[in-house]
Order: sequence, then structure tokens, then C-alpha cells
Amino acid sequence: MGFLKKLVNWSRLKSPWILHFNTGACNACDIEIIAALTPRYDLERFGVQLKGTPRHVDILVCSGPITRQTADRVIRIYEQMPEPKLVVAIGSCATSGGIFDGCYNVEHGIDSVIPVAAYIPGCPASPKAIIDGIVKLLKSMEEKEKSS
Repeated sequence: MGFLKKLVNWSRLKSPWILHFNTGACNACDIEIIAALTPRYDLERFGVQLKGTPRHVDILVCSGPITRQTADRVIRIYEQMPEPKLVVAIGSCATSGGIFDGCYNVEHGIDSVIPVAAYIPGCPASPKAIIDGIVKLLKSMEEKEKSS
């Protein structure tokens, strides 16, 4: 692995950019994700920054179950992300469909359309759980990087 590639991977692990996408949630998890980014919980202390375009992000943070309307959009967003792509499913709905599973428009959790790297359960998931899940994901990616 070249020096430039190691430098890029190191910078992605030390300062990951995330994109939040609501796939049909009730907005409770969305509020908790935004709360995790506010100064009270300060997810930015780990270098995490919220960005608005999938072409520049390292981590896709999804809340809510996959609906018929959002399935194609999630796949399109995932395909626009640069490698390595990471997806975090936040909340019971994103992990398994939650209380909406079995409804006429809900297909299932996020992993039914794109691969998920980390699951953060809860209804809604607390900001502390979100921060803990993202930090553990970054640590696991860092360990993989060191071993390769």
C-alpha cells in the first residue's frame, strides 16, 4: 500500500464525514442524531462532520425502515459514495423495520437493500448510543487498517 493511500485512509478514520438520510422514520431517531451533533454531546470531538452530499462522505447514517419510495434513493446514494463505504443503521426501524415492519409500504430494515457496517438499536436510539456505535465502528476500521 502506497504512502498516499495510507494517508487518505488515516484521514478518513480520524475525520470521517457522515451523511444522514431518513428512509421513512417517525423523526424520533432523526432528532437524536441531530442532538448527537450538537455541542451538548459533541460528536465532532471525534472528527465526525455532517455533510450534505454523498460524493464526499465516508459514512451513511440511516434512520427508519426501507419503504418502497426510498429503496431506490438509498441505493443511488450508496452508489455515489466513494470507497470504502460504511453504513450505520440507527434505531429499531432501520435495523429490522421496527414497529412499521409488515406495513403495506415498508419492505424491512436498511440491510435489505445495502450492506450495513454497524447497527445501533433503540426506539429512539439515544445520542450516547449513537456516539458509542460510531466510535466503535471507527475503532474496528482502524484495527482492520493496522492488520492489513
